[in-house]
Amino acid sequence: MNRYTDGQSGESAYRARGIKPGTERTRELLDRLGKPDKSLKTVHIAGSNGKGSVAEFITEILVAAGKRVGTFTSPVVYSYNGQFRVDGVPICDDKLGEYISAAENVSSGTGATRFEIETAAAFYAFYSEGCEYAVIECGMGGSFDSTNAAVNKQIAVITSVSLEHTQYLGDTLSKIAVQKAGIIGDCPAVVSACVPESVRNVFLSAGAEIAEPVKVTGAHSFEYEGKIYELSAEGARQHCNAACAIKVAEKLGICERAVFDGVKATKPEGRLQRFLRDGVTYILDGAHNAEAVAALAEFIGAKYADTENSLVFGCMSDKEPGETLGILKGLFFEVIAVSPQSPRAMSAEEIYRACRENFENAKKAGSVSAALEASRGKTVVVSGSFALLKEAKEWIERK
Repeated sequence: MNRYTDGQSGESAYRARGIKPGTERTRELLDRLGKPDKSLKTVHIAGSNGKGSVAEFITEILVAAGKRVGTFTSPVVYSYNGQFRVDGVPICDDKLGEYISAAENVSSGTGATRFEIETAAAFYAFYSEGCEYAVIECGMGGSFDSTNAAVNKQIAVITSVSLEHTQYLGDTLSKIAVQKAGIIGDCPAVVSACVPESVRNVFLSAGAEIAEPVKVTGAHSFEYEGKIYELSAEGARQHCNAACAIKVAEKLGICERAVFDGVKATKPEGRLQRFLRDGVTYILDGAHNAEAVAALAEFIGAKYADTENSLVFGCMSDKEPGETLGILKGLFFEVIAVSPQSPRAMSAEEIYRACRENFENAKKAGSVSAALEASRGKTVVVSGSFALLKEAKEWIERK
């Protein structure tokens, strides 16, 4: 097993070696690996929210069309290997260790970060596994993200724009939009209808096309461009994500049957994912900024307004928990603060203080498992960071 396959996310690599915006180090790694990206048809996805879900929709559509496809996403949801998948299946430990070792072995003198090594390893893995397509999710921003080193892009995709990582991307939506538009090169581009109208001109001026809005026709169906699609993914925003993927598939010339089947088959992990144990519904959702938390609040308000709901909440130190918890106020009768297992995590005490400012019934726990043991709701939501979800899922599966 390579020492990199230890379950940490690409973001932890930025902390381990420092954030180094730019594509030149990843480009050097790819060149030293024989330019594997040149042999792959890359679908490149950027966005403040939704990019992981759109990557899943596109992957399932391509698989349904009989294409061999590699998918690289971050951060970790449930397993490290899950960030590197072929036809939706995580690459096994031994093979992934070989691919990451290969990238690490050519990194001498480059000063590459861990995430840059992982990015190069993903392209090398997908080339070695005989993939035709590579569905690649940006780590942060777009222009200077390591994934933007790739060539042979077939299409660029923008899923959403909201205030995030402002110390690196800029402190306005327009500045962040410019960063994300940086992935649009000499290829078509599709922008989700979820992107605010105030920044759409940034993308339109780069030659992008805006996906049409959807018409919701049922709890798990929607109409897009005159056709009805069935949806398995939960949450109102997934209609918009699916429509974005449908437009991408159209641009790629994917057959209609595969699009219908792929959209229906998509069930993104860690996005409003429900589990039922002993009469209690557990919902795991990695929402970690205001836009994503608003979608969670909308879902809980629509589906669970009349039940006793508990919230297990934790976040990273660069977040503002008061803003997030304010959006969720009134939807939960209790909130339990926990600190995610991450070097970037905010302390449980600091999270607890924010919880007390927004909820009358607030407490803290030493771990996600302890928080789940202490929860009393008929519906228990774990949210605030993807870093909480693995432990939560493991605890649920032991019940």
